[in-house]
Amino acid sequence: MATTPHPDSATVTRLVEDAVTAPSMHNAQPWRFVYRSHSGTIELHGDPGRAMPHTDPDHRALHLGCAAALFNLRVSAARADWESLVRILPDDGDPWFLATIQLRQAPATDQELAALHPALRRRHTSRFPFTDEEIPPALLDGLRSAALLEGCRLVVPDSWHAETLLGLVHDSEHREDMDPAAQAEATAWTHTGTPAEATRSDGIPTEAFGPLSSGPGATVRDFGRDKPVPGRAWAAFEQRPQIALLGTSGDTPRDWLRAGQALERILLQATADGLATSMTSQPLEWPELRWTARDPLAGMGHVQMVIRLGYGPQGPATPRRPAAEVLEIR
Repeated sequence: MATTPHPDSATVTRLVEDAVTAPSMHNAQPWRFVYRSHSGTIELHGDPGRAMPHTDPDHRALHLGCAAALFNLRVSAARADWESLVRILPDDGDPWFLATIQLRQAPATDQELAALHPALRRRHTSRFPFTDEEIPPALLDGLRSAALLEGCRLVVPDSWHAETLLGLVHDSEHREDMDPAAQAEATAWTHTGTPAEATRSDGIPTEAFGPLSSGPGATVRDFGRDKPVPGRAWAAFEQRPQIALLGTSGDTPRDWLRAGQALERILLQATADGLATSMTSQPLEWPELRWTARDPLAGMGHVQMVIRLGYGPQGPATPRRPAAEVLEIR
């Protein structure tokens, strides 16, 4: 009886190179992959050394980032005609063991996933102003469908709730300014200098800061507040940012892993549709603020991410750790 071949190490390396283009909190890239060549299985592990113990004490954001990388791996595998059989949290005794991905050769297994592959390396977090052009309802419906495909919900808040969310963003910024530990975590993952001088393969470089906001409307985290950059430009951000809430019914590690995959599916679909995106997690990092981010009329259980959408520059690519640093082949 013929057996299904397993991907070789070169193929797995290419899959992981695509996977690590995923976003993560402060671009910490808190993932680690192990490939079991005898079984054709890739393991996804969280990296506790890249956790944020103060602003992400329960590792919710870490799970989101790792799950976004998992989704990218699924996209890359589909593009290469490999089916991904995913098992979430396979070992109850190891909370850092997040998923296994069994690869099985299956041509044309998921064309919808494969179609997102060109967006993998075009998707960048944009901390730049967007235009005031409204997003067509059909595109928003497509993003809602993307969330549903991963078992989550995407809600576009009404104007009154959007104003509430903007207030929460600014409230969280003030709280961070008053919290030395939160500032220290952000600073640890921020580095200045020109691209030619860059030596790190993680974190937020100067060129990704975006301009300083000349008004109160910006909903992006300013990584340059305590690291002034000479000559950094000022700009007016959109007064009414177009935002959407990604949510789940529960709030467990399993829900976070589901939400991270939905988040990346939404971001890739938005990129494919010509939209620029950024994520606003600041209000969700403070328990006393996070619960108020929910829209009571939408019936959403737990907000996992606030996503800013619009038309504007995609933003520069941020550095990525090479596959050799995050992939172990056994």
